[in-house]
Amino acid sequence: MEILSYSDLTFKSLKSTIFSALQHHKTTPESPIGIFDSGVGGLTVVRAIQAEMPAERIIYFGDTARVPYGTKSPATIRKYAHEDTAILMSHLPKIIIVACNTVSALALDVVEKAAGSIPVIGVLRAGADLAVQVTRNKHVGVIGTQATVSSNAYADAITRLDANIEVVSKACPLFVPLAEEGFTEHAATRLIASDYLAAFDGHDIDTLVLGCTHYPILRKVITDTLHGDIRIIDSAEAVAGRTRELLADAGLLCTGKHAPPPHLLVSDLPQKFSMLYKLFMESDLPDVELVEV
Repeated sequence: MEILSYSDLTFKSLKSTIFSALQHHKTTPESPIGIFDSGVGGLTVVRAIQAEMPAERIIYFGDTARVPYGTKSPATIRKYAHEDTAILMSHLPKIIIVACNTVSALALDVVEKAAGSIPVIGVLRAGADLAVQVTRNKHVGVIGTQATVSSNAYADAITRLDANIEVVSKACPLFVPLAEEGFTEHAATRLIASDYLAAFDGHDIDTLVLGCTHYPILRKVITDTLHGDIRIIDSAEAVAGRTRELLADAGLLCTGKHAPPPHLLVSDLPQKFSMLYKLFMESDLPDVELVEV
């Protein structure tokens, strides 16, 4: 399939091109899994998908020109979600994973509408489901971006599943730029983590949801900072399991052996993205394609 040049297309014409292509396209097991996030954080989902389903082709878009999403208004986040989905849809995926918790909280309906008949999975619901399953004392903590925490989406999703669970949430906005800089164990990261996670002192949480796909990159610092035996919920791992279930039920699991490396798309700073890919994926770097948003 020809790769569209986004510099030559407005989103209006791109949308028309996508829908025209979809009318003549039927998803198959060989169709790719589409994943998008605001930056490098969604690579944690790519890694989880590869571990769970090594034969699957992956198209990943990181909106590195507009990261972070968590500090933006809901209207802006919804606009970005529509544009990000359009970019993935040009590659005719069989499923779309919204690796951005902020979009999952505030704009999942936008993605579902833009994807048409293509199924959509958001990391937020997958993470909430797993938290409810594993908590022992029904005290759950959630950390996320300002937008995700302000939306109360995790608390709502968790308490809808079990009204007896107490949810304590804390916005950790500086974790995203720290992850984007690769400061996985920097002294500044440890200092900021200590300040943020003190919010859970006295709440007796036994489960902590990493409500942003950037946060697993800082998992060691977060775990070292917490007190007691606390189960960490990585929404990337949760959504990988859910994706496998859905594809299996639909007869769309790829039966090959090993897929080629992910096709990586970014909206800015491909060189920096390349550096972070090597750091977090611990594998050879595929080509990175720069697209316009």
